[in-house]
Amino acid sequence: MIRYIIRRLIGVVIMLGVISVATFVLFFAVPVSPAALSCGKSCSPAIIKQVSHKLGLDMPIPVQYGKFMAGIFVGRDFGEGSAITHCPAPCLGISYHDPTDTPVTNLIKEDFPVTFSITIGGAILWLLIGVGVGVLSGLRKGSIFDRAAMVVALAGVSLPSFFTGLLVITFVVAKWKILPLPAYVNFADNPLSWAQNLILPWITVAFLYAALYARLTRANMLETMSEDYIRTARAKGLSEAVVIRKHGLRAALTPIVTIAGLDIGGLLGGAILLETVYNFNGIGRLAVNAVNTLNLPVIVGTVLVAAFFIVMANLIVDVLYAFVDPKVRLS
Repeated sequence: MIRYIIRRLIGVVIMLGVISVATFVLFFAVPVSPAALSCGKSCSPAIIKQVSHKLGLDMPIPVQYGKFMAGIFVGRDFGEGSAITHCPAPCLGISYHDPTDTPVTNLIKEDFPVTFSITIGGAILWLLIGVGVGVLSGLRKGSIFDRAAMVVALAGVSLPSFFTGLLVITFVVAKWKILPLPAYVNFADNPLSWAQNLILPWITVAFLYAALYARLTRANMLETMSEDYIRTARAKGLSEAVVIRKHGLRAALTPIVTIAGLDIGGLLGGAILLETVYNFNGIGRLAVNAVNTLNLPVIVGTVLVAAFFIVMANLIVDVLYAFVDPKVRLS
């Protein structure tokens, strides 16, 4: 098991290194000068030269990448003399369009609690509902519950999250006035208000994912419960509850571990549409604003953070798989 985890950790390090190189080259080796993008169309050649020197953009690309990676581990200074701006580790650069040269890491830290709150609450909701409905539908194939659940699941899969969010705001908030328009509140300030303001985003994200998980779980349950070892377990006299719990669910839910890890990792990297619809300042909204203003360091930072969460989610899935299915450790 230890060797298996070590191999996966080495793979994660290599993957993150490849992603960092590809991302850095993609955004900083472009034909257009990043320094020119930092101050818009009114930049003069002198200003572009000054900005390039301050941000280290006048160095060769390999040197820039080396300084960028060093900044992640030990921090980095931008500028020289009395105009030095220190960016503490892990430094992902400084924001071009911020007059105070705010480190990108600080911007991500400020917005991460919003994205984390939406992701964790939504994930708990969609796993409970999606997996529960899928299991019941698989065990009651052809029943009224099964048909109704699959119709709702089909609607959930068909409707994009931004459309569902707009519907929720239109009816629940504006028309029926059941809940106020959500506005993020820090958990430490008021846990009850934090949860109340996240109910609608949680429902919106869970509606889409719960539908996907319900359909996948139902299909897995139908396939698993028709296997030969299930019939053997029944022939040995085991009760139906034991057959379902110990033999059916374990095999049927194994694929769920994979997609759950990747979905949660992807949302932690930025729930762009959801944060835009509800006007929440999370990592996804930060990335959208950075793209609109061509703020390359923030774009690179959010891309690397999103990639980090997805790669780490994949690692966690691999480790969980090793516990669920010992045969995986031999691969």
